[in-house]
Amino acid sequence: MALLSIITAPDPRLKIISTPVDDVNGEIRKLIADMYETMYFAPGIGLAAIQVGVQKRLLVLDIIGKGDKDNDPQPLAIINPEITWASDNDACYEEGCLSVPEHYADVVRPAEIKLNYLDVDGKKQKLHADGLLATCLQHEIDHLDGILFVDHISALKRNMILRKLLKQKKMAS
Repeated sequence: MALLSIITAPDPRLKIISTPVDDVNGEIRKLIADMYETMYFAPGIGLAAIQVGVQKRLLVLDIIGKGDKDNDPQPLAIINPEITWASDNDACYEEGCLSVPEHYADVVRPAEIKLNYLDVDGKKQKLHADGLLATCLQHEIDHLDGILFVDHISALKRNMILRKLLKQKKMAS
């Protein structure tokens, strides 16, 4: 396994729409393992392949995480996700993102979703999610469509965050 570099906004690669995974093979499983290691190290609860520069419809998440001493990690790899239903009820969570470091905002999303996806063995799966899991899935699937959580907030707040990130990048280089 290897730690991968996480792309940060306002990098234009984060706006690319990811392409489907054609074959769940050893290369994809290695990418998944590397993404888990990167996500846990960051630390985060979700990571989309595009965030590490791979333009594939693939994400990993673990809303429990390795830092929770009372519960075992519950890693989940989602390949080619397709949301098939979203509830009319909304939920609001304060979201952050490994690609938008140290910035957070309240985002309103459907409270529940259903999705179809492939697992690490390439088998078709269905999932009904609510709460933090539903929010995290929608956040990561947005990445696959070139959407960041800041695209769901006011233009004023989004522009402030992106300007700060751009300034940080310029100072670091």
